[in-house]
Amino acid sequence: MYPMLRIPLKAPVTRAITPLCRIALRIGLTPNQVTVMGTIGVAVSSLFFYPRGDLFIGTLVITFFVLTDLFDGTMARLSNKGPSNWGALLDATMDRISDAAIICGLLLFTIKKGSLSTESILLAISLVAGFLVSYIKAKAESLDIECEGGFAERTERLIIVLVSAGLAGLDVPNALLIGIALLSFVSVITVFQRLLIVFRSHNSHERY
Repeated sequence: MYPMLRIPLKAPVTRAITPLCRIALRIGLTPNQVTVMGTIGVAVSSLFFYPRGDLFIGTLVITFFVLTDLFDGTMARLSNKGPSNWGALLDATMDRISDAAIICGLLLFTIKKGSLSTESILLAISLVAGFLVSYIKAKAESLDIECEGGFAERTERLIIVLVSAGLAGLDVPNALLIGIALLSFVSVITVFQRLLIVFRSHNSHERY
């Protein structure tokens, strides 16, 4: 429906990282190892830096590990074995862990500041909605219904949360609140968009 960033950027990014992916394969790294190492890096840095209030440096470190997610898919395509169902499942699972760790790190930060706040509630909404966005797609595809698109896929949601956290770390007023409010809004909208995609697809199949 709205492939905002992932599709337009896929080809140039793949071309840019392919040489590095070849080097990684040559030294013995596997795509699955890169997937797991990136997730561990995101989870540890999110749950270490964000609860301490180190939002800017934490965002820089987290972004570095998030970017490793660009490599595993390209490495899988370049490897002798090629992509596998296990690799795809592992990658999807690790993505959910990474996303949850980032949100939970910020949630711990907002809770430590005092009582339950608007930021905390919006983060909880974003966490649930983010999982629903992924679940709806996975469930639809298990039913042989294509469910691509939506206003804010994982790339857009990561950009929103990391940019807002980084700006908050630079003491930009209300950056975190505005970013989290936007994140929760677009996440919920994307849930309904994906439900609508599946609903329309289901109805179109029933007519034939």
